Amino acid sequence: MPLTIYHNPRCSKSRQTLALLEGAGQSPEIRLYLEMPVSEDELTDLLQQLGFKDDPRKLMRRGESTYKALGLKAETDRARLIQAMIENPKLIERPIVTDGRRAVLGRPPESVLVFL
Repeated sequence: MPLTIYHNPRCSKSRQTLALLEGAGQSPEIRLYLEMPVSEDELTDLLQQLGFKDDPRKLMRRGESTYKALGLKAETDRARLIQAMIENPKLIERPIVTDGRRAVLGRPPESVLVFL
């Protein structure tokens, strides 16, 4: 199954992960998720593939000013966290690499080696 990388070209880890995949002969579909945000179904599926279904916060960039501005906290419910990521895609940690059945977060970039 072909790979997809949810990529932000401004992120060094995302660039390193893409380079690692391409260096291994892979040609992943590049999803610029900041320009083409994910849908609720897509995000829910990615959370499931990552094993973060019960805690979407594991996929969130909690240091972002938007996270703080939205008043997101440890007790914020799952639906609100997912909605916050859909409406503010920069809250989504990157890069994410998926083959459609399973996904990994490219932090560190070498974690994507499971697909090679």
